[in-house]
Amino acid sequence: MNELTWRRRALLQAAAAGAAGAFAPTLRAQAAWPTKPIRFVVPFAPGGSSEIVARSSAAELAKLLGQSVYVDNKPGAAGNVAMQEVARADDQHTLILGHIGTLAVNPYIFDKLPYDPNKDFKPVSLLAKVPSLYLVHPDLPAKNLKEFVALVKSKPGRLNYGSAGNGSAGHLAMEYLKMAGELFMVHVPYRGTGPQLTDLLAGRLDAASVGAPAVLQFIKTGKLRCIATGTPQRIPQLPDVPTVAEQGFPGFEMTQWYGMLAPSSLPQPAIDKLAAACAKAMKEPTALERLNADAAIAVGGTPAEFAKFIGVEQQRWKAVIARAKIKPD
Repeated sequence: MNELTWRRRALLQAAAAGAAGAFAPTLRAQAAWPTKPIRFVVPFAPGGSSEIVARSSAAELAKLLGQSVYVDNKPGAAGNVAMQEVARADDQHTLILGHIGTLAVNPYIFDKLPYDPNKDFKPVSLLAKVPSLYLVHPDLPAKNLKEFVALVKSKPGRLNYGSAGNGSAGHLAMEYLKMAGELFMVHVPYRGTGPQLTDLLAGRLDAASVGAPAVLQFIKTGKLRCIATGTPQRIPQLPDVPTVAEQGFPGFEMTQWYGMLAPSSLPQPAIDKLAAACAKAMKEPTALERLNADAAIAVGGTPAEFAKFIGVEQQRWKAVIARAKIKPD
């Protein structure tokens, strides 16, 4: 090796060592993530299925990640307010609960969104699926779905149903049923599941479709009547309640789903660490017990699986929204 070659090699080795030294703090920071409490944003009002799923997963994630994970409800504009805020978050410790509405519905009911569901976020994990239940107030003279359909058809436009807002999962579920049964009902949108349930329990609403976790207690105490489940099979928590498919609508299926998203700025090593923690968290006995009690189905999939799932759901609901002509408030 001549002197010129030796010097060139020495310079290259020195440059490489310097680069490694420069990147070392970054690598250490990624390995140490998270370095402070994590804010887990729920884009809806308290009291619904979203909060139950978020709090069940947050409690377990805190144990696994070594930092507190706190739930922050931030409702408004069908979830758009929270999605926009989190999309722009750059603290690397702000996450959001993705949902059928914000990811698969809003892109097709709003002419312009303040966020791009596919570019501004990285899918982390599909956390849970929640059965959609079809409910009526006990004073309504309908013991099952067949009687409900007959009642609605006998009084077109005179019965109403509530939802957590235009484009919410409950809105989609009822529109899906209306399309299948050729029903005419008046839609009453609310700002969240909690306010909607208040009026349904008081009898100011005739019907609604709500995720199982938020309403099982009211069904079991007789304050609400479940006339059908949107799941392919009956759920263990309500074994005597037939599915929509069993009651004259073969192939009908409607479930809500919730997953974790991060701003696209979060580095991939943190995404991978978070996804692994989610997968483990959703299998922890405490989380399973809580979710099972509320009829929620724990998932905990990978980022790639969640991304594929979102794509399929977007195509599915795009067609339903176009046919039902759903528009925002």
